[in-house]
Amino acid sequence: MEAGAARGAAGGYPVDVLEDDPDGCREAALAYYAALRAGTRPTEEVFSLPTGEQVTLEAPSVCFCSVHRDEPQHQILALVSPRDTKTVMAVHLQGSWWATEDVLRTSDPAREGLVKVQSFAERIVLFILNVVVFGRLERRLDNDDMFFLPFSGKEEAKVLWRDGAAVGFYTTKAKGSLCGNGTGACYLLPVLDTVFVRRGHRCRGLGMAMLQDFCEDFREDSALGVSWPISPAMLQVCRKFLSAHPEERGRLWEVEPPGAWGQRDSIWLKVQLGQSRLPDPLPGNPSEDGSSPGQTSQDDGPRQSRSGESSQERIGGVEPEEAKEDQDCAVGEAAAELPGRRCRAELDGKRA
Repeated sequence: MEAGAARGAAGGYPVDVLEDDPDGCREAALAYYAALRAGTRPTEEVFSLPTGEQVTLEAPSVCFCSVHRDEPQHQILALVSPRDTKTVMAVHLQGSWWATEDVLRTSDPAREGLVKVQSFAERIVLFILNVVVFGRLERRLDNDDMFFLPFSGKEEAKVLWRDGAAVGFYTTKAKGSLCGNGTGACYLLPVLDTVFVRRGHRCRGLGMAMLQDFCEDFREDSALGVSWPISPAMLQVCRKFLSAHPEERGRLWEVEPPGAWGQRDSIWLKVQLGQSRLPDPLPGNPSEDGSSPGQTSQDDGPRQSRSGESSQERIGGVEPEEAKEDQDCAVGEAAAELPGRRCRAELDGKRA
């Protein structure tokens, strides 16, 4: 029997109908997996991929993935590609298999523009955009072993919805929030931490729109940060934004955590000088992309900041020919927390 991809007709898509119950979602997934593993499903099921290829739904082809890096009990059941077991093709929600592209859709016309992530269903959308789409499908990986961890369950984020689809997101670090695990240091100002726009929706000013939304959300704060190091692509977005909004020039700073005055650089000054400070490589370690010391490629891994916290480039670029048309096109590849092997362990090892 063909399981097929559930479609959001009258019933809506997962983000519209999924109950805000992560524990219940996990229990339902465990029950389905147990039946699949025991062979007690009524008939053999197959799932049709967008390419037309059919994948048999059996225990070796599915696995559990943690939606939050700090709450491993909040899991969803995922179907992985038979050709690449690190790539998620569909997830099991509401008793049906949903292709990842359908998980990123909505039938609610009111869900438009930047929407704050609050429900568990919206956290799943953020997970798919971050770990599956950016972390795998729309990112050039020189090192095939590099993966991106999910965000924290308390990560402050907004998803960008356009014409019924989630096409991007940005995350922030709140003033007073901890800079990281194992440290008592807290951010001294709100910080724009990650930005991502899907490839098919770039060159439309969406990166600048998210930067403006960030500034408007923290209108009462006299200083706002953008995580260091800022990529050349993001610097161009800042240039366009600050040229159009001169009142924001004194508020935006490139910052290292926790954001003390000695850890801030004026973004407008960088725009005026036409340069961006690049991170220093760790002592004894050559740059990962083979470039000269001190350079950072769009796919670099974590580097050590002056405060001792891991930091990495937040926004990368696109192909050079695309960037020639509009530097804002380059806004799209945002770092999704620290890369590591945990996601691979989930896809290759955590088959319940």
